[in-house]
Amino acid sequence: MKVLVTGAAGFLGRRLVKALLAGAPGLPGVSTIVAADTAACSIDDPRVDGRTGTIADDRFAASIVERNVDVVYHLAAIVSGGAEADFDLGMRVNVDATRTLLEACRHLGNRPRFVFTSTLAVFGGPLPAVVPDDIAVMPQSSYGAEKAIVELLVNEYSRRQFVDGIVCRLPTVAVRPGKPNAAASSFVSGILREPLAGIDTVCPVPLDTRLWIGSPALVAGNLVHAARVRTSDLGDRRTVNLPGLSVTPAEMLDSLERAAGARTRARVRCELDRRIMRIVCTWPGAFDVSRALRLGFSADRDIDSIVRQFIVEHREEQPA
Repeated sequence: MKVLVTGAAGFLGRRLVKALLAGAPGLPGVSTIVAADTAACSIDDPRVDGRTGTIADDRFAASIVERNVDVVYHLAAIVSGGAEADFDLGMRVNVDATRTLLEACRHLGNRPRFVFTSTLAVFGGPLPAVVPDDIAVMPQSSYGAEKAIVELLVNEYSRRQFVDGIVCRLPTVAVRPGKPNAAASSFVSGILREPLAGIDTVCPVPLDTRLWIGSPALVAGNLVHAARVRTSDLGDRRTVNLPGLSVTPAEMLDSLERAAGARTRARVRCELDRRIMRIVCTWPGAFDVSRALRLGFSADRDIDSIVRQFIVEHREEQPA
């Protein structure tokens, strides 16, 4: 099986590539992964074919969609804060470049599986307490609008049988290692990661804000599963809200204290940031994922298991 992964050098992209290389029941063995990003993918494996460039360059985007590709994972994007700050860049990368990839897949003629990573930012406005898959989207940010546009494109290209698409609306992935990024949701990882590293940090939203999160391992595993879902089971809706946990920052900090003590928790203070609140607080905090579970996607058990997973994976980075 030949796979293309855009955004392969990013945190989630690397996890996905490693999970694909490890193999999964129900999927053919991976022969080649074309790992495309603006930076080189750091995974050392003879099956990884690294390509460096931007999908905003039509020639580069078309060149990475090779004739015998079976599955395309499209993760590359300008994240929420960046798309809000630069409308033109967000549209060029998140919408126009994706259309270029879809067109390249269309011209292959073999209808590859096209797995698109969307976001809960497509939602906004009045919403029920628990959001179902089939509710109308009403994004309140440029990022959410761009992702919603592409959701429609993937559905249309699938209806026309140009690709065999599935749209995975990801929970906020936490805990991400490394440094904060431009995503409005970056603090969700930061309020756990930074205190564990001995660094003071800020929660920019009210502590009772409901968030929808998923662990890196589970999200990567669910993306692998998206390649083997029978899309005939999706019916007319190619979009799936992936499982997550509904938690508040307060509940996350309670878990942090259970794992690392009160002094670690005390490194987080609440300072409201209206810019971030205008984006994050429009996102729903709980979803009905019964359809996703029926399709074989998996869910995290609880917030404590997510915190423990991060501590175990990054123990060597924690201060003595």
